[in-house]
Amino acid sequence: MGTILSPLYNLVSGVIVLFHNLLSPILGKDSGVTWSLSIMGLVVVIRIVLIPLFVKQIKSQRALTALQPHMKEIQKKYKDDRQKQSEEMMKLYKEHKTNPLASCFPILAQAPIFFALFTVLNGIAAKTPEGVPAPIARGFLKGEYLESASQAKFFGAKISETFLGSDDLKVKLVTVFLIFIMSATTFTTQRQLMTKGMPKMDSSNNMMLQQQKIMLYLFPVIFAISGVNFPVGVLIYWSTTNFWTWGQQFYVIKRNPTPGSPAFEELERKKAKKKGEVIPPEGTTVIDEANSEEVKGQRSQPKKKKKRKKP
Repeated sequence: MGTILSPLYNLVSGVIVLFHNLLSPILGKDSGVTWSLSIMGLVVVIRIVLIPLFVKQIKSQRALTALQPHMKEIQKKYKDDRQKQSEEMMKLYKEHKTNPLASCFPILAQAPIFFALFTVLNGIAAKTPEGVPAPIARGFLKGEYLESASQAKFFGAKISETFLGSDDLKVKLVTVFLIFIMSATTFTTQRQLMTKGMPKMDSSNNMMLQQQKIMLYLFPVIFAISGVNFPVGVLIYWSTTNFWTWGQQFYVIKRNPTPGSPAFEELERKKAKKKGEVIPPEGTTVIDEANSEEVKGQRSQPKKKKKRKKP
């Protein structure tokens, strides 16, 4: 396994060292801020590389939204045959070249990087090159870099320490804070997508909406539980990538929203307002005065006739 992941170890350590060298003249080579910002720099590099996957994720989500009527028909037609229903669903996805799991692609693509960073930071915790796994010892984080990184602190907590692996109160407070940030940003990012970026759907028997709800509540819980085993550096990485995801998603929802979503309707109202068109508030009914008929049972007010002046 070490040999297979060796290029990833080198990539992760190499990018961190690169940012460390760029920031050292400004912040100091042994500064915890320098090493923390170097980990954040790794996030920036990885997320830029993953932009094509993010675009694919957006396209797939919109394709699934357009397929909702067809999916409902299949569910209704084969409601008593789960196997046939699944087969027809997969056939539908294949015909339209979409994937219901596309929303997980960016997370899955980051998993190897996440594991490599986790291993690198655990190696840093060993403090000596002999204690570092062989792939890392042959990489970039060795010698003076290894010694400096092993002593680097983030708000008083070493970036290589974990909640369960330390008795230091500072480490526990910092890790709890970062775990909260990591879980909260995961929740708010998913909620932003559901409340603003998705078209209004019928919640009954809607597979896509059910999947989104599962992700809304399940992922934050998973991060909160597993976070106690993550080194501080990994928590910095994951919290930073969550902020990036939130901002990236916010930009797409605001600038290029999904048709039929609340954000799309809001954007259309703004465009119409700029053109000078009058757009009624959401939920109001537009009445065509030229073609509308009087409402039954409503008394019409008599019009006063103008009196002619006597000559």
